[in-house]
Amino acid sequence: MSTKKTENSIRSAEKFKLEGEIIDSVPFGSGHINDTFKITTNSQLNNLYLLQRINHHIFQDVEGLMNNIESVCKHLKKKLAHLGEKEVLKRTMTIVPTKDQKNYYQDENGDYWRVFHLIPETRSYDILETQEQAYSGGMAFGQFQKQLSDLDPKTIVEILPNFHNIEFRLNNLREAIEKNPAKRVEKIQDLLDYIFEREEKMRTILELGRSNQLPLRITHNDTKFNNVLLDKDDKVQCVIDLDTVMPGYVAYDFGDAIRTIINSAAEDEADISKIVLNIPLFQSFTAGYLSEAKEFLTETEVDSLIPAVHLLPYMQAVRFLTDYINGDTYYKIAYPEHNLVRTKAQLKLVHELEVNNDKLTGILAENLMSN
Repeated sequence: MSTKKTENSIRSAEKFKLEGEIIDSVPFGSGHINDTFKITTNSQLNNLYLLQRINHHIFQDVEGLMNNIESVCKHLKKKLAHLGEKEVLKRTMTIVPTKDQKNYYQDENGDYWRVFHLIPETRSYDILETQEQAYSGGMAFGQFQKQLSDLDPKTIVEILPNFHNIEFRLNNLREAIEKNPAKRVEKIQDLLDYIFEREEKMRTILELGRSNQLPLRITHNDTKFNNVLLDKDDKVQCVIDLDTVMPGYVAYDFGDAIRTIINSAAEDEADISKIVLNIPLFQSFTAGYLSEAKEFLTETEVDSLIPAVHLLPYMQAVRFLTDYINGDTYYKIAYPEHNLVRTKAQLKLVHELEVNNDKLTGILAENLMSN
């Protein structure tokens, strides 16, 4: 990252109520959306901070975004207050206010910045390595949902409207097919047939929600494993990256987490024969999730979990294929057919999930009985 960006980060960090004077700013983490820096001060107490420049092209309502995060963090801190202040700071994200008591700062260039306390002695993993980690990841997201289950969703802004709305995603696909700007539709008819054959089944969760059979809750909406901080023993510490926290259905969080951990190959694996299911990781994540979530989930919510496991890779395939038809205008690509390869990989995952549906359903049922 350039020296200019580092200098900008220090100037912006100086607008916040940090303890001590800034002595260092370095790029931090592996996120692709926001620019992130680790800020070190000379304070003897809290001397590590996380500074981020918010990507306001994606998150256009910065005030709503930051108010969402502040509301969620305050609620989580109340839930954990019995553990004591020191432990609460380890288990929740803490916003550092600006010197004029705001939760973000806008600089002279129109960029938006925020600061969190950096939680020490934690680690995250881009790739899940063990069943114990899978259990901790499931436990973390189940706990997160449980702790927020009594916070009114109406108090949280929908930052990315229709993010998990499959009807919206399929309409975008149909519009792309009709316009066919990159002249690619003719060679992918088999993939389109596969997608539209499953459309009715994939609308299950959306229809349950519309008929008020599924309660609207506050959900994370980006349940990658690297959004969980673990301690040195790989035990749950904190759920992070709260930008996408908004009203939704719990099944979406569960389904997206499974999408990212159950696939034995990369999301863009060109050899789809390598895409098989890692059933032990599914078992462990599900056990961890239900150990926390079972006490607040309704029967219909439980019934929606397996449909969501099918839905989320299907929805991602729809999004990749839409972008491919449109000429690769949304996702970054490494080569011309990258989005097509991604689509095929996700649809192979859907196929594997369908073949193993009874096995996955049985594992869920077993964990419901044992938790």
